[in-house]
This record gives sequence, C-alpha cells and structure tokens, in this order.
Amino acid sequence: MLRNLFLGSNNFTSIPSTLTRLDGIVFLELSSNSLNGSLPTDIGNWKSVTNLNLSDNQFSGAIPNSIADLMHLTHLSLSGNMLQGSIPASFDELISLEYLDLSRNNLSGMIPKSLEKLQNLKHFNRIIWKLLEPIIYGNEDLCGPSRLQVPPCKTDPSKSANLLKYILPAIGSVILVSIVVIFLLRSRNTKTELPIQENLPLLPEWRRISYHDLAQATGGFSDSNLLGVGSFGSVYKGTLSTGMTIAVKVFHVNQDRASKSFDIECEVLRNIRHRNLVKIISSCSNVEFKALVLEFMSNGSLEKWLYSHNHFLNALQRLNIVIDIALALEYLHHGHTLPVVHCDIKPNNILLDTDMIAHLGDFGIAKLLGEEDSTIQTKTLATIGYMSPEYGSEGIVSTKGDVYSFGVLVMETFTRKKPTDDMFGEDMSLKRWVKESLPSSLVDVVDSELLNTREREGLAAKDCILSILQLSLECSAEVAEERIDMEEVVARLKKIKTMYLRGPEQE
Repeated sequence: MLRNLFLGSNNFTSIPSTLTRLDGIVFLELSSNSLNGSLPTDIGNWKSVTNLNLSDNQFSGAIPNSIADLMHLTHLSLSGNMLQGSIPASFDELISLEYLDLSRNNLSGMIPKSLEKLQNLKHFNRIIWKLLEPIIYGNEDLCGPSRLQVPPCKTDPSKSANLLKYILPAIGSVILVSIVVIFLLRSRNTKTELPIQENLPLLPEWRRISYHDLAQATGGFSDSNLLGVGSFGSVYKGTLSTGMTIAVKVFHVNQDRASKSFDIECEVLRNIRHRNLVKIISSCSNVEFKALVLEFMSNGSLEKWLYSHNHFLNALQRLNIVIDIALALEYLHHGHTLPVVHCDIKPNNILLDTDMIAHLGDFGIAKLLGEEDSTIQTKTLATIGYMSPEYGSEGIVSTKGDVYSFGVLVMETFTRKKPTDDMFGEDMSLKRWVKESLPSSLVDVVDSELLNTREREGLAAKDCILSILQLSLECSAEVAEERIDMEEVVARLKKIKTMYLRGPEQE
C-alpha cells in the first residue's frame, strides 16, 4: 500500500480523482506545482494522512469543510494559493493538528474562535501570535478581536448606533476607565511583543518572486554581485525594485542533491523563526531554476571576520556571536515539537547583520527528527573537521552532533585555528591541542590579538576565554551521551558573559 508520495516541484495542473481514493496515504507532498481550480471536495477521503502540503500552487475557491475529516492530520500547509472565503469553523475537529499554514491566500472574515481549541497547535507555537502568524500573513481581509493583533471585524453601523443610544449613558464612566486600562495594557504589550514583530517577513507580503525579478535585482547574476559559492549553490547580492537589499541563493540544479537541498531548506525555513536564524523572504522555483531569497547580512560571515586582515573581533564580540549561535541551536533542538538538526555548523554558515548579531544559515543538509527519533542515519556528508565522530563514521544524525560541531566552532573562534589547519594531523587535532594546553598554557592557543589589551581587560578576557574553551571541550566529547545539551550551554555562556562584564576584581 502506498503511504508516502512526494510529487512537489513539478508541473502538475490537477489532482487526479484516483489520488483521493488512496485512503492509506500518510505523507502527501504536492507543493510548488501548478495545481489549479478548487480543492477536491473528497479531500476528506485521505483518512490516514498526517502531513499534507499543497502550498505554492494556484488553488482557488473556498477551503472545503470535508478537510475536517482528516482526524490524524498533524501538518497542513495551504499557503501560497488563491483560496478565498473564510476559515472553516470545523477546523476545531482537527484535534491532532500541530502546524497550520494558510498564509499568502485571499482569505477573509473572522478568524474562528474554534482555533483556540486546538491544544496541540497552541502548544507547538507557544504563544498566540506565533500560532496565528502563518494564518494571517498575506490574508489582509481576515479579522478578529484585538488581542489577536488583527484588524477588527466590521459591524453594522445602525446596530452599533442603537446599542450605544441605550447603554452609553449608563456605562460612560466604565468606558472611561476601560480606555485608560486598555491604553496601559497596550503600552506594556507593545514593549514585550517587539522581539516577535521584528521577526516578521521583510516584504509587504509573502509572495513568489519571478526569475526576471531576481535577474534584474542581481544584474543578471553578475560576478560583481557574487557573495560566495557553496556545495549546492551560489549566493548573490541583489536589490529589489522596492529598494530592499537581498541575498539570492541560486541552486545548481544540475548538481546531485541540489534540488533536494532546496526542498529541505524550504521545508525547514518555512517552519522555524528565530532572531538568530537567517530569514527566508521568498523563493523562486521551476524545473530549471531554484532560488531562495534571504535577508541580506551586511557584515558577511564569521569566517571573513576571523581570517581577514582587515577585520578584528574582540573577546566580547566573539562571546556574543557564540551565544547567538547557541540560542539558535537551543531553539532548533528544543524550541518545537520536531527537533531540527543543522548538521553543518561552521564559520562560513554564520552571518553577521549590521549590528553584528549572528544568524545561522544554510540548512541544505539539515534533518528533521521524528517525534520518536533521537537519532537518524544519513549518507550526506557534512564539513570535514566539524563532524561528530558518529556522523563521520556511521552517518548518525542527532542534536548531540550539532553540539559537537558547536564545540569545534567555539574553539576555532577563540584560537583562530581551523580544525583542518596544516598543523593538525593524525597525532594532533584542534581539540587535543586545546585540551592539552588548558589551563597552564592558555596563552599558547588563544588568538594572540585577544590578549594584547590593557592589563585589567586582558585578565578578564583570559578568565573568560578559559571558561569558554573548557565548555567547548565538554560540547565536543567523543561519546555523544557525554555531551551537554544546548540549553545548558546557553545558561553557562550567559553566566560567563556576566562574569566577564563584572571584571576580575569582583569575581
């Protein structure tokens, strides 16, 4: 019996009627085609489906109520279509639903209160705005109560006037008090919700960008706009007609695994959102061309800052960068239901914005772990020198592998030595070099420029770097089970930063 069907990124224009008769299908991927017309009314026949992705097609009309018959559905994406009408109230019957994306459609009307009954969805998204963001975005005519941060629904003016005529005299004082309370609450909420707002997409709405738009933005993908070349693609700097500066990652579609890498990045990046992850703005995909449009990082990569003679990072800047990446990994590993393993932590994949805030990018070989999987196996190789022993020898992928790579990254950041440096070989590695030098010979391994400061600052930096390198060794333990997790890493790095800022005389 067919259970998994992957037909994404093709040129299909319709769903065959025979497909809806596959009542044993569990995972159905039909995204990025040219499917048009209404969603099939017998969509409810897929009784066993758990993951349904119909995003980035040309479906129109209303969402059929029969979709509520998919009782086992955990992941549903209808984004990037032309669906109209309201969100069915019957969605509250999808009791297993964890991820819902209805963005970039033409939906209208009130957001049904029944969505709040979906406990798994609410838990998965942690807070109400993150719950509704992939539903609201690009559906400008959706409305609801103000606490959902959406436009209010319009009411009949005559009814409102009659109602006010009877109640206004009686509750005038109450309204006055309420206005004051609401003003105070909104002021407070505005302050606390700013970090969430700054993660919203940078375009007016999520939309596909055409090949022509990208060619024009990058000067025909000219070498003068080339930012870098990776395993599966090239990255160009571009400027849209709106004036927005972007980074365009063009995948080498003729290369093995490049198209799969594109699909993986799309799947991962559309489901995650964090201030320390590179944000996806849009995409462009057809048989011959695939590209991701990403937020532009004006200060380039950590690699550039570590090894260019024209750049320098002090101890605090390096500490802030590793904390940023630790926070990103903590979110990927522990921040939602299905852990994401990045699999390729290295300086070239860490990008710095205008404020020198670090963002983790390049999810081309990332892996999503199932709910019951702590490890999976893969044949995809990561970067030599940063791979954990179990990944390199057996292809075993787990969050502990990312922890190992993070440990190596931290060592490199503070020693300015690559794990593949010529000084390392069979008898000596970066990790062994650091381990054998601590604590007595710390100055022999630390980037010498970090300690060439005033005496007091030098002492503070020395104590700080010693603690950081000791932590990096715990992260890169040979046995996966002996490595600490990223939640503990974040807590300890923040403590180290606090001690550094206090200075040595207050410790």
